[in-house]
Amino acid sequence: MFRSDLLAAVILIAYYLVGLLAIPTILKAWSKLPTEVIRKMQHVAYSLSVFILLRLFSTWYMAVAAAFLLVLMAYPALYFLEKTSFYKRLFVDRTERGGELRKQLLYVQLSFALLILFFWGVLGAKWQYMVAVGVMAWGWGDAAAALVGKFFGKRTIVHAWVEGAKTHEGTLAMALAAFVAVFFTLLFLSGLSWYICLLISLVVAPICAVVELFSKRGTDTLTIPFATAAMVFPLVVLFTYLGW
Repeated sequence: MFRSDLLAAVILIAYYLVGLLAIPTILKAWSKLPTEVIRKMQHVAYSLSVFILLRLFSTWYMAVAAAFLLVLMAYPALYFLEKTSFYKRLFVDRTERGGELRKQLLYVQLSFALLILFFWGVLGAKWQYMVAVGVMAWGWGDAAAALVGKFFGKRTIVHAWVEGAKTHEGTLAMALAAFVAVFFTLLFLSGLSWYICLLISLVVAPICAVVELFSKRGTDTLTIPFATAAMVFPLVVLFTYLGW
């Protein structure tokens, strides 16, 4: 068991080094892709890493430990790199002094760890898929909202609780992407009937979009996964109880 968890940790670290460090850096240096596109590709890659935690680690506490290990390794490394010209030139960070990547690292791993703790550690392995449902809604939904809003958004949403220039088009894209992500994650991992997966996705996706709309300062990394899981879980329990 220890050897398999050690191998899983190596795979996880390699995934982050390649998918979240090397590839975005190469794309920024040698491609003409807009920075926001590279940044959101990075966010999707973050979200997909949850499957390594869920599928390759033997227990929930080893998966949580791996999530925190990444923070312990990457956080100080990013802190020192932020002070270099190399970081400013090649890393995808929107803040002037750096810090966005470190903050996202903390938020993502905290989100993973808390979801795994509850839906795997407390409720048992049969509810593992709830972690993936929440994370996929965030990963794909947030990327769609940002990219559609930035490149195609025309109708800005003006509200005291809305931070930044969010648009109707971006919010709609968030709802559609969250719907697709939740539907297919449930369909392939939950064992529920396709029409139950469809119904749950139709109910949850618009609420995910609203949560993203009112989340501030990058906290959608936390709020969307938690809100999604909090909505999907009771619906699954209800439909299971009804025998649907």
